[in-house]
Amino acid sequence: MAAAVTWVLGVDSGGSGLRVALADAANPALTESAASGSTASGTQASVSLVSESVVSRVPVRTGPRGIEAAHLLEQLLPMAGELLGHAGGAGVSAVAIGAAGMATLGDDLRAELPAALERSLGVRRLALAADAVTAYAGALGQRPGAVVAAGTGMIALGTDLTRWRRADGWGHLLGDCGGGAWIGRAGLEAGLRAYDGRRGGSAALLERLEAVFGPAAGLPGALYPRSDRPAVLASFAPEVARCAASDPVAAAILREAARQIAEAAAAVCPPESPGSSAPAESSGSRPRCEVALTGGLFKMGDPLLTPAREEFAALLPYARPVPAAGDPLVGAVLIASALATESLRLPPHPQLLRVVTEQDTR
Repeated sequence: MAAAVTWVLGVDSGGSGLRVALADAANPALTESAASGSTASGTQASVSLVSESVVSRVPVRTGPRGIEAAHLLEQLLPMAGELLGHAGGAGVSAVAIGAAGMATLGDDLRAELPAALERSLGVRRLALAADAVTAYAGALGQRPGAVVAAGTGMIALGTDLTRWRRADGWGHLLGDCGGGAWIGRAGLEAGLRAYDGRRGGSAALLERLEAVFGPAAGLPGALYPRSDRPAVLASFAPEVARCAASDPVAAAILREAARQIAEAAAAVCPPESPGSSAPAESSGSRPRCEVALTGGLFKMGDPLLTPAREEFAALLPYARPVPAAGDPLVGAVLIASALATESLRLPPHPQLLRVVTEQDTR
């Protein structure tokens, strides 16, 4: 007789919507995924013996209390039900939810989700994580090191498995330096400088600005009223990358972005890496630190990655770059699996990684 499967759910909530994956805790590798489709439930699920996932393209709302637990549950529960139906109606041993904004806007989720998920799914093991933590777990698993997660925003997170270190991730108005919105804003500013005839302008970026957004003089009116300003700014980052080969201003913007990313990584690299599988050699007296880059920003390729490699070599000679093993959804599944098998090594944190167990729900 085959052993019973211990099922876990991983959830990734971000600006592009909600993704949910069901996996066997003993073999949490994600092998199938699916995007929104035309089925009655609004999703299509690909069935796998190991795991499967569904996607909602509707971002979870943020209200006066932060990220709205009710809206997350409104999307999550039907998606979880669909996946569990494919698994024969099995129960869930553990759930891990990674959400953008969890650290600063997650009070409603932390207050409402433990009891709600116990009532609806019978879940008594729950991890509520910032998306940077699930990005870390997806990239490096449960070993010490540092991860830079960069898309529209940018945050660096590191751990020696006793505590977390965080740098940036403060949003497009106060930080996220080197992220997509930061690059896009710098590119648009350079275009407007050229429009005005000021120093530091770029005719190439002005041309791309007007090709994408229309006349330069109308850009403030088109941008400022938007509620999705960070995403709009980030949408111009690829234009900066396309201009970088022939335009020194665009190249300088990406060079500065690479420096900001390297500085954030340097701030969070753990001073020691006990139990790491990384080589023991070091530069000077500091042990090697594994560093992974993850997120859509790095899909820009060489225009950003080449200066990033150079800045990392200059600022973090002790770093050992490693490829990211997986994305935040993979990380959420890994955390849920570790929670179900009582093998979670990542350190808890009140805002970054809160773990709720059966004893806590009583």
